[in-house]
Amino acid sequence: MSTLVTGIAELVTNDPSVGEGPLGVLTDAAIVVADGAVAWVGPGSAAPAADRRIDVGGRAVLPGFVDSHAHLVFAGDRAAEFEARMSGARYDGGGIGTTVAATRAASDEVLRGRLRGLVAEMRAQGTTTVEIKSGYGLTVEDEARALRLAAEVTPETTFLGAHVVPAEYAGRTDDYVALVTGPMLEACAPHARWIDVFCEPASAHAFDGDATRTVLTAGRAAGLDLRVHANQLSAGPGVRLAVELGAASADHCTHLTEADVDALAGGSTVATLLPGVEFSTRSPYPDARRLLAAGVTVALATDCNPGSCFTSSMAFCVALAVREMRMTPTEAVWAATAGGAAALRRPDVGHLRPGARADLAVLDAPSYRHLAYRPGVPIVRALDVPDR
Repeated sequence: MSTLVTGIAELVTNDPSVGEGPLGVLTDAAIVVADGAVAWVGPGSAAPAADRRIDVGGRAVLPGFVDSHAHLVFAGDRAAEFEARMSGARYDGGGIGTTVAATRAASDEVLRGRLRGLVAEMRAQGTTTVEIKSGYGLTVEDEARALRLAAEVTPETTFLGAHVVPAEYAGRTDDYVALVTGPMLEACAPHARWIDVFCEPASAHAFDGDATRTVLTAGRAAGLDLRVHANQLSAGPGVRLAVELGAASADHCTHLTEADVDALAGGSTVATLLPGVEFSTRSPYPDARRLLAAGVTVALATDCNPGSCFTSSMAFCVALAVREMRMTPTEAVWAATAGGAAALRRPDVGHLRPGARADLAVLDAPSYRHLAYRPGVPIVRALDVPDR
């Protein structure tokens, strides 16, 4: 069965060969979906016949958002911590332990319910692909459980046993790293595609460069691809380690040296920026213009988590990127779609060329520019296209 989506005022394809500019924009456009994939894109006047028709009535359509950094398997609430930060408390990652305790105590049913609720919330705001990390269990059993649950809703699962050093290992970081790279990795690798580390020597709770290298090297040996929480709280070794080891992405990139930028520009690692974190922690925003000027591939993601950024809205992050990081609306939309796909090494999403997954988002507006123009307004959602 095929479906013709017509009445598209503006179609963002992310394919400059079929439309205008870096977003490959077509006006008065249509798209044909068949068997869950894009079969045809072009002018509405030239649209082929299809079994069904959906008329979006002069709205804009774009690829579904690709959220390449999220922490959705957790229990508990940290609203009081947020209030404390808004009153001047500094964020250093220490509150993660609160979520760890609540998550360990929660049942599978509680965790699954929260997880599925957040994924549905994301889809209702235009996100069709999401990466989900573990990292709030920090025992062999709880990390494996988190990844099993995450795998129920996405193939993009990330083992983040090296999120912070849990309280029971305080002062024994080497022992905890041995656990992460030994029994925990063995239990978690079958349920994960990626491995990640919170590389942040400025935090008393996270991991230095040597520990990060140890964890990432072990993960790669176990068949996992690499991601890195890098340079969030201070300049450090995270970004250059990510590039050196060929990680798909270095995430946060808030505090960068010239050497960091040069490394990113010379490698294949995507710089994933998470402006919702800076909004929620009152920290400095990353310098997106510096990265873009150097030719670095930039992605945007929510970092949805209960502590440092409890938003599931990629549209909000697009608006923040435009207002606070001086990205253009075009750059921000590309980063939230094709950029996220690059950060996940997913050639099948983030664009609407024939053969891509038929992951469509529709705006209650005539142009993608409204994502930044109307911040906080729920104008975007995933478009459900029947496949039978």
